[in-house]
Amino acid sequence: MSHMPASVRSALERLWHGVITYALKFGVVGLVGLVIDVAVFNLLRLGLLGDDGWAQSALGAKTISTSIAIVFNWLGNRYWTFRKHRRRNYLREFAEYLIVSLGGMAIALICLWVSHHVLGFTSLLADNIASNVIGLGLGTLFRFALYRWWVFGHHRADGLSELARVEEAERALFEEPGEATAPASDGR
Repeated sequence: MSHMPASVRSALERLWHGVITYALKFGVVGLVGLVIDVAVFNLLRLGLLGDDGWAQSALGAKTISTSIAIVFNWLGNRYWTFRKHRRRNYLREFAEYLIVSLGGMAIALICLWVSHHVLGFTSLLADNIASNVIGLGLGTLFRFALYRWWVFGHHRADGLSELARVEEAERALFEEPGEATAPASDGR
C-alpha cells in the first residue's frame, strides 16, 4: 500500500475500519449461527426430544433451531462484532435485534413463497435456492445494515460508547487521518 496515493490509502483504511471488519466479523458470527441452526434442526427432526412431538415437526424444529441461532447471533454480535457499540439497555437492544432478525427471516420466506407458489418452482433444489441462497443473501444484507446502523449504531444515546469514541468514528469516516488532530490555521 505504500505505493498508493495517500488519499486512496486513507479511503481504503476508512473503508476497512468503517465497514469491512464489521462485515467479516458479522459473517463469522452468522456462519456459526447457521451451523447451530442446521445442526439443531436436524437433531430435532431425527428425534432428539422424542419421536412424536411438535419439536420434531418441520415447523417446530425450524422455529426452535432458528430461535437458538438468533440468541447465539445476538450474543456474538453484541460481544464481538459490535462490542464497541453495544447498548446499556440490553433488553431493548435484544428486542430491536429480534425485530431485525425476524425481518431477515421474512425476506427468506417471501423469496421461497414467490419461487414456490408464484413462479411454480417446487423442487427441493428450487426451494433451497430461493430460501437459502437468494433469501439468505438478501436477508443478510438487510440484517447487517440494520444491525450496524440501528441496533448497534454508534449514534445511539443509550450506547456504551463515550462521546470521544463517537467523534473518533465520525473522523474515521468523514475526515482525512490526522486532520482532526492537526492544529487549525485560520490564516492569521
